[in-house]
Amino acid sequence: MIHATQSEPPSPDGEPSNTFLVGRDSRGHWVVQDERGLCGGFFVDRNRAIRFAMDETRKRPQAIRLVPGILELDMSRPAEKAPPPSSVDLDAVRERVAA
Repeated sequence: MIHATQSEPPSPDGEPSNTFLVGRDSRGHWVVQDERGLCGGFFVDRNRAIRFAMDETRKRPQAIRLVPGILELDMSRPAEKAPPPSSVDLDAVRERVAA
């Protein structure tokens, strides 16, 4: 898998930006994968692959890279554990579970 060597500045809405790679695997399937390896998939054709990447990047074409060589989908990375919602009082939850 190809990894970007430069990172983009944070997006204006405060969420980290993410680059999506679009290319074909060794069997000719169209593949999209974000550079962090957290989401991606196989697509019927190039247009649908690019449309998915555009939707995921909030219509930012500069965040999409077409890979000229082989791009194999790598879903072997473990997903990052999301922090609990900030509105949940964990102590109150623990007390209810213990009761």
